[in-house]
Amino acid sequence: MTFRIEDKLLINFTQVFEFRKWISDKGYKKLFPDRKIKSLYFENLNNQMFIDSEEGVTPRKKIRIRNYPEYNNNKYYFEKKISSPEGRFKEKKLIKNDEINIIKKFGYFDDTYRSCHPKLFIEYTREYYDAKICRLTIDSNITYTKVNESNFIKSDPSVAVEIKANIHSNNNKLLNEFPFQRVRFSKYCRGFDLLFN
Repeated sequence: MTFRIEDKLLINFTQVFEFRKWISDKGYKKLFPDRKIKSLYFENLNNQMFIDSEEGVTPRKKIRIRNYPEYNNNKYYFEKKISSPEGRFKEKKLIKNDEINIIKKFGYFDDTYRSCHPKLFIEYTREYYDAKICRLTIDSNITYTKVNESNFIKSDPSVAVEIKANIHSNNNKLLNEFPFQRVRFSKYCRGFDLLFN
């Protein structure tokens, strides 16, 4: 288990070109080609994961199935993102199509949140950069879709920036140099608000 620090920041879509220029001026290098990411998030009947995330409760989790639609390998990953007082970490395992179908149909039983079922899809395009002391990603073209209501889609006009570092890194310098107002957020909570509130 490796704890890490994650700072999630929101910038306006009109600022993204200026932000990419800032990245270039800093000498940050692109790590991988851009790729689409699609995640199916789970929730219990009380929407407790959403509530815990909004209130900043720790420990808390987000449970999802993630894949990369443009890749030909058709791999799916079952993931738990766990926020604890010590930091954040992710549990991840490759799952097969028959397992996915079972989880989608019957739900997933979690030791904390009990019976959890598919709630919403989140899809976006991610860019990856090496920011020297940490990894920086930019998520754009974000959409939120209700499970079983594929016509009910909300597009997000904002762009999400995530700064990810191991627990011993000092990313305060990068955060202090960040050229835009920082607004902390969660894509899951944002999608939940747009679709269900």
